[in-house]
Amino acid sequence: MIYSTATVPVNPDGETKLTREQIWKGLEMKARDARLFLPPGLCTRCDVVEENATHFVREATIAGADLREIITLEPQSKVTFFQATGPREGAIVNELFEDENGTLQLKFYCYIGLRGKEPNGPEEQAEQAQFDSDKGYKAALLSTLKRTRELVAEGRL
Repeated sequence: MIYSTATVPVNPDGETKLTREQIWKGLEMKARDARLFLPPGLCTRCDVVEENATHFVREATIAGADLREIITLEPQSKVTFFQATGPREGAIVNELFEDENGTLQLKFYCYIGLRGKEPNGPEEQAEQAQFDSDKGYKAALLSTLKRTRELVAEGRL
């Protein structure tokens, strides 16, 4: 199994300040359509195919892999992506919280495995290394915040 986590401040020095509401709207928008937040061409399809009071389901093609995710929203706090089909199984979480100093933070964590691959085998070890690297989920968090700032500046959020 792969466990990875990263946390970044929402409003580091020198950046346009985002409110909890703005970043939450960005996280929800990202959950509904990843194409708006991922590098061009990485996500070629992202459609909400089912929605009810407790969750919605999206089907997407990301990095050439088709997947289906059940997504739950805890307003102003947490987005959880349950990997129903695709190369991964488990959960990926984006959480918005205030630390002990009252500073708004954005945290990613996941607990996943790779379907059809040996547990803790070479494929999972490589994915773990990728997630934990500077190009992994910390970079994804920073990219999400950057894109949210752009959407705010454009008046789209």
